[in-house]
Amino acid sequence: MTRRVMLVWTLMGALVVLVPKAFAQRPPQMDPPSGVITQDIVMTWDRSAIPGDIEIWPRRTLIAHDYLDPLKQYGALFLTCASATDSSTGRCPVEDTHADVRGILSSVPTSFFEQRSGLVADVDMSVGLQRIDIQPACSVEYWSNHVLTAPSSYGQDCFGVPPVGTGGVLVISQQNLNRLTAGHWKGTLELRLRRPHSEYLATYIFNFDFTITDYDAISIYLPGFEYGNANVNLDLRYDPIHRKIGGSKDVDMCLYDGVGSSSEYLSVTVRDSGPRPPGGDGFSVWHSDTTGDASERVDFDVLLDYAGSKRRMRNGVEEQLLGVDSTALRLVKLPKLDQPVYCVPTPLTLFTPIFDSDSKRHGVYTGELKVELRVPTARP
Repeated sequence: MTRRVMLVWTLMGALVVLVPKAFAQRPPQMDPPSGVITQDIVMTWDRSAIPGDIEIWPRRTLIAHDYLDPLKQYGALFLTCASATDSSTGRCPVEDTHADVRGILSSVPTSFFEQRSGLVADVDMSVGLQRIDIQPACSVEYWSNHVLTAPSSYGQDCFGVPPVGTGGVLVISQQNLNRLTAGHWKGTLELRLRRPHSEYLATYIFNFDFTITDYDAISIYLPGFEYGNANVNLDLRYDPIHRKIGGSKDVDMCLYDGVGSSSEYLSVTVRDSGPRPPGGDGFSVWHSDTTGDASERVDFDVLLDYAGSKRRMRNGVEEQLLGVDSTALRLVKLPKLDQPVYCVPTPLTLFTPIFDSDSKRHGVYTGELKVELRVPTARP
């Protein structure tokens, strides 16, 4: 009995030693590509739920491998950019740097363009290489443990033999995605595959198309008032000769729709939310100690200027602003956002028609207006 038990445990021990080698699988033989290889990356998200790191090329994405002929230098391939100074298609070295930098991906700033506003933002692409060894003893399943910077042909020998293959890594981190505000963003990254000495093999083109919303940031922005609650004087003027009173007050206002000002329309409603009803379909302020008499009420109009045309707003009636996706925009810094965004200018004018001073009770008059914005989305 004792012999049999010892024999069984001996066999199991032998199996434990052999299992790791049985799982080591050599990458397939593959020549590098030639010409132009295009990939489109189309994504949509809201800034309240920004996706995690986007792996366009996850680790061990094979580019080329030939362990039968190390002289092909497939283990020395590297990636360069079209320009070392212009980020329109990615900015990085244009020649082999020969750098021995391990464990660090190259940062390749790439310009993204917001289609509605023309706003430009650079997004850092993380690009790197992984070498493939001629045998697994120097690495994990033939793949090197370390990533290398992209524009370098460097590779560490394995028992005197240089690497025999190369893989690519291409990632956009969540932190970099956060640089893009709401809107429709497009960008292009071009990476040129090279072999020593500066031999051109192929060009990888990555076309990015990101539609980003920010529904939590939908807002009515009053530049003169940081938090949106405005104490506004009607700016009434008294004419002592004719004993008349009237005036107007401009209030700067801008509407942000949370989709980069690309909505088909926006709807605005102005309400008289004071404790007493206004006169007619307009708006009113009342004497601070009113009894409800008309002599204790001053009526005024609210005019909304949109795309160069002033509209008289009626109390509680929604006014639809069409053509928002083509009207002029204004770059502002909203209090709740880190980056500037474009909003739709819609300044208000509070206009008080002239009236006889003797027709109204002397004193202080107050009222309250509420401006509401509705956007064509599922969320208000």
